[in-house]
Amino acid sequence: MLLTADRVFDGKQFLTHTTVEVQDGRIKAIHDGVLPNAETLNGTLTAGFIDYHVNGGGGRLFNFEPCTDTLKVMVRAHAQFGTTAMLPTLITDSADVMAQAADAVSKAIETDQAGILGIHFEGPHLSVPKKGVHKESFVRPIGEIERGIFERSDLGIKLVTLAPENVSDDDIHNLLNGDVKVSIGHSNASYERAHRVVSLGVDGFTHLFNAMSPFTSREPGVLGAALASDSAWCGIILDGHHMHYTSAKIAHAAKPRGKLLLVTDAMSTIGSEQQGFEFFGVEVIRDGDKLATPEGTLAGSALDMITAVKNAVEHLGLELGEALNMASLYPAEYLGLDDVRGSIAAGKQADLTLFDETFTVHKTWINGELVHG
Repeated sequence: MLLTADRVFDGKQFLTHTTVEVQDGRIKAIHDGVLPNAETLNGTLTAGFIDYHVNGGGGRLFNFEPCTDTLKVMVRAHAQFGTTAMLPTLITDSADVMAQAADAVSKAIETDQAGILGIHFEGPHLSVPKKGVHKESFVRPIGEIERGIFERSDLGIKLVTLAPENVSDDDIHNLLNGDVKVSIGHSNASYERAHRVVSLGVDGFTHLFNAMSPFTSREPGVLGAALASDSAWCGIILDGHHMHYTSAKIAHAAKPRGKLLLVTDAMSTIGSEQQGFEFFGVEVIRDGDKLATPEGTLAGSALDMITAVKNAVEHLGLELGEALNMASLYPAEYLGLDDVRGSIAAGKQADLTLFDETFTVHKTWINGELVHG
């Protein structure tokens, strides 16, 4: 397969008069000029987006239907907006549902199901004061059942969001030694506690600014620990509701380049006509691009990745290449996948997205197979 686009962003620069050659699901070569028999594409061709915080899509929520069919629906829904790989995310739930979700991801990985990299457990080991819409009765310490799930070796990339004030150093060590990526989130921890676990090897912060102790003059809090750490990556939900765009600008200025990542925290509404749903007995209503309870508590998002990229350009004033890398290359680096994903280069997986000047996605390929467009 030969693809010639108006321009190609390879992760470093924008190329014109360039043809990307794809063979057996990989990028075989990048050629100068238009090759014979190449498919001509109008728009910008870039590496597919990697969303490591996505709860649902296509009318399905992973918590409520934790099966491989739901994963397929989620991948198809988000591919419409440029996402080619994800960590399906399980919001705080029972041990039984955690096990079902793990089994679904295990089966997806075993069968090479397109777009599934592993699993993100957002909870249940969180702070009640910062739980958001997570169900309080499911919030709990790490027990033997959870340890057994986290220790599984058949889940691909394993990411756990937790509140470090409710988890011991020994538990942190055990998670890290078990190839689990640990991210701080839904936490009311002090700056000292957050800084402490970062020194142990915790390298992520979940939805920066949201559900975490704030930065103040005398107590920098979890937010201060996130902004002060040069080693940790921070995900941001750039929808204009979860954080003020000025806050996002400050975060981008404070963090080393490559450490601020775009995520969606998307719920089931993405890629569907769904306008609301019930979440553990709580009504969640979609109002444009916002999801919230009747009381105004945000409940995930109605954000997609190409819109997050657009917002980074239009509201943060970032160069397009930087915004694209925040959705592809930098998440690949965070997940340890940048040798095979996150940019367009010979030998990398052919996960590609084509979009136009209005930030509309026209085509998406996963493993060289057209999945949208």
